[in-house]
Parts: sequence; C-alpha cells; structure tokens
Amino acid sequence: MRPAVKIPQSVLVIIYTPSLQVLLIRRADSDPAASAFWQSVTGSKDHADESFEETAVREVREETGIDCSPASPLNAHLRDWALENVYPIYPRWLHRYAPGVVFNTERVFGLRVPEGTAVQLEPREHTAFQWLPYAQAAALCFSPSNAEACLLLPRFAS
Repeated sequence: MRPAVKIPQSVLVIIYTPSLQVLLIRRADSDPAASAFWQSVTGSKDHADESFEETAVREVREETGIDCSPASPLNAHLRDWALENVYPIYPRWLHRYAPGVVFNTERVFGLRVPEGTAVQLEPREHTAFQWLPYAQAAALCFSPSNAEACLLLPRFAS
C-alpha cells in the first residue's frame, strides 16, 4: 500500500543495452505545449523499510514491464552505482510530499538489458519510449541528475 504522502527517497534506473543505447520514457503528465519530459525509470520508495534495490526492481517492472527481480536472469545485470543525488523537489510535485519536505534523495542504478528488449509502458505514467545513444539520451532528459547519469554510463557499464 502506498503511503498518503510520498517518501522523499527515490531511485533513478538507467536501462541500457550493450551498445550503450539508453531507454527513455515520456511522462504522461508532460505539458504538451512545452518540451516533453523524457526520463529514465524513476520512483519513490513505497515504505521506509523498502530498500533502494527493491524500489528499483519494482519501478522498472511497473514502468517498463521489464522483470529484473531476484528470480529473473536480468537481476545479475542490475547494478547499484553507489551514487546519490540530493535535489530540491520540483514545485509542481511538492504537494505529493509532507508539508515542509522540499528535498529528495535519489539513488542511481544501471540495468543492462539485451538489444531488442520489449518495453510495456504503464499508460497512466508514460506515453512513449525510445532507445537512444547515451549522449543523445542525456541531451533529451529534463532532469539534470538523469542527464548526468546517462553521461556516466560508459564508466559504469565497463
């Protein structure tokens, strides 16, 4: 069960192929008049005791249909990059958090998947996806921490 307010601890999961193509997904709540909100998989913990890895596995499945659970062969390719970003929560989403909460801590993961991995979006959250070379993906991300993580991919994928 999801908490009444969001927990200000989240994951960012860079899903990529061996050729360093990065999966980007477009947020359903993007303003059509503005540039689209392209991003990697992101999501908050459902409860305080949920580990970042459990959050990453859950969010990847919810947002893309890709199974990287402990029982899946892809689980061996889910890596915690041991990076954390602390950033101010975007004003448009502050109402989702408890009063006075203005910062989020984001843990970064990478997930290597085979070329041609099928993606099944959750339409309430995302409306489109694309695979792009990592530098192009970085240029398209609306979040600075997401763009930076895309640019770090060659370092963490080796």
